[in-house]
Amino acid sequence: MKYRTPLSNVLGLGSSKTGVHHWWVQRLTAVALIPLTLWFAFAIVSQRLDFSSFESAREFIGQPIHALLLILLTFTMLHHSQLGIQVIVEDYVHGPLKVVGLIASKYAHIAAGVAAIYSIVVISVGQVS
Repeated sequence: MKYRTPLSNVLGLGSSKTGVHHWWVQRLTAVALIPLTLWFAFAIVSQRLDFSSFESAREFIGQPIHALLLILLTFTMLHHSQLGIQVIVEDYVHGPLKVVGLIASKYAHIAAGVAAIYSIVVISVGQVS
């Protein structure tokens, strides 16, 4: 039994069939954030890192495994955040501001990701004096 009217069929109104994918990716990133966040918290506590000095942060990020996991944490966290903000904007913002909000959110997350990952790479290879 279909609940769509003939007019809605003609106008193409209805599901775009992308909601389940979005939902699964958001859950997948949430699950991926659990071990990455636990690693980061454990690394900070176990190594008694003092991020008030740049040298301490550079020493930590200079280790390849830490740099890789930090990049994964950054990417996963920003992707999860962007998915969540997208849902909020789609649900609560209407009219032309909705499109502006979605585009601004996507570009802001991309800019933050590029800046963060670039910084991690530069610090990890030791090009910062």
